Amino acid sequence: MKIWRLSLKKDYNMRIIIDGDACPSIPIIESIAKENNIEVLIYCDINHYIRSDYSIVKVVDSGFQSVDMYVVNNTKENDIVVTQDYGVAALCLPKKAEVINPKGYIYTDKNIDRLLEERHISQKIRQAGGRTPNPKKRSKEDEERLIKNLKKLIFKLEMPK
Repeated sequence: MKIWRLSLKKDYNMRIIIDGDACPSIPIIESIAKENNIEVLIYCDINHYIRSDYSIVKVVDSGFQSVDMYVVNNTKENDIVVTQDYGVAALCLPKKAEVINPKGYIYTDKNIDRLLEERHISQKIRQAGGRTPNPKKRSKEDEERLIKNLKKLIFKLEMPK
């Protein structure tokens, strides 16, 4: 009697791509990537010093959105992109990548338009001399959310389609 097993073997190379210029979660992300044997690419500009024993660190020229453009241009289907930048998220989602921020919030086609609109409104308020709230400090709940949702995205991409 043969026993058939569902194989979760990947026939593609899932990668985690990190917009490293402002990502305090690199050690957490690398730990989860190691557990799942997933390649990690970290993009940062020459003004940031990032070292890693696990990830591939790609240092790019400094300049307006230089890291963002490398992240977007090198993202492929089934990658997981970690970024705080709504613009980067909006450009990676149509490439069929999953996108999550360092606090563990997942960007989707359903929420990205609202987030971009909120960013635009906040910019207009600041340009007019108004004030908008500063981002909250990173919390233990943010780390827990990142761990949970990053594992969720990995599992989603590993499932056969």
